Amino acid sequence: MRAVWLREFGAPTELHAEETPEPSLAPGTALVDVAYANITFVETQARAGTGPFHPELPTVPGNGVGGVVRAVGDGVDPALVGTRVVGSTGGSGGYAEVALVPEAVLYPVPDGLALDAAVAVLADGRTASLLVEAAAIRPGERVLIEAAAGGVGTLLIQLAKAAGAVVVALAGGPRKTGLATDLGAAQAIDYRDPAWPGLLREPVDVVFDGVGGAIGRTAFEQLRRGGRILTYGLAGGQWTEIPEEEAERRGVRVVRPTAGPEDMRRLTESALRAAAEGRLRPVIGQRFPLERADEAHAAIQERRTVGKTLLVAGGAHQAGLSTP
Repeated sequence: MRAVWLREFGAPTELHAEETPEPSLAPGTALVDVAYANITFVETQARAGTGPFHPELPTVPGNGVGGVVRAVGDGVDPALVGTRVVGSTGGSGGYAEVALVPEAVLYPVPDGLALDAAVAVLADGRTASLLVEAAAIRPGERVLIEAAAGGVGTLLIQLAKAAGAVVVALAGGPRKTGLATDLGAAQAIDYRDPAWPGLLREPVDVVFDGVGGAIGRTAFEQLRRGGRILTYGLAGGQWTEIPEEEAERRGVRVVRPTAGPEDMRRLTESALRAAAEGRLRPVIGQRFPLERADEAHAAIQERRTVGKTLLVAGGAHQAGLSTP
């Protein structure tokens, strides 16, 4: 099979597709012919040797995959063979034509949901669902979403609006702010303008902070008394610094969502079901062949992408696996 290897931390050009032995089945796992592999921003940071995770090298990156089950190990329902699934590899092995996925994090794709859409919803859908659930949004509240044109952000817009929020989206450039508006944001602001806080019509009740750094800090300052901030990403390079005493003085609550395995399964299944029913629409902004994983990483790193970025592996040619 073909797989993408990272042997040295560095630029996207450190990613190389190579012939690689297929993974071996183990008890409690399934062998999946991969059609699509999910790429996340944090994976670009890991490749560069920055960010919160530092994999042991050499490694085949990639966590979220979708495809068709080829075989199952001992203890796994044999009826899964031949079914469309999405799942998580555990942090490595996803950028490949064949992946090994533990049964505990394997999800059958609901009827009516294309496989590429299911992969786009897999990680970002459960993350967005967890954040919205933890925020306990009340109808009419103003919600500020950073990185609103990204994989999580595009889903947060839809979920927050469905909860009755007035959504204010932060994104970089007219293409991205336009997408946020199309998805239902009441106001979309280009955060690259240093004066963007002055464009807010009024303070906000909730901030979903997926950027961190200076943007996250400035967003925190836009919260009214009684507001909440949920920090879940550091696309800006570092976490948002919010001293507890300052948050308490301003009457702002820092919400840190937590979820165990059962919660994660519930949230993932809920997001997949919502996508299958048309209540949640993942935005797949760009696709790259497996051999061009380096170009995909470069596009994400340079902020040229919108929505979800997918790698297209060997199994994607199978009929019915992708959206039109």
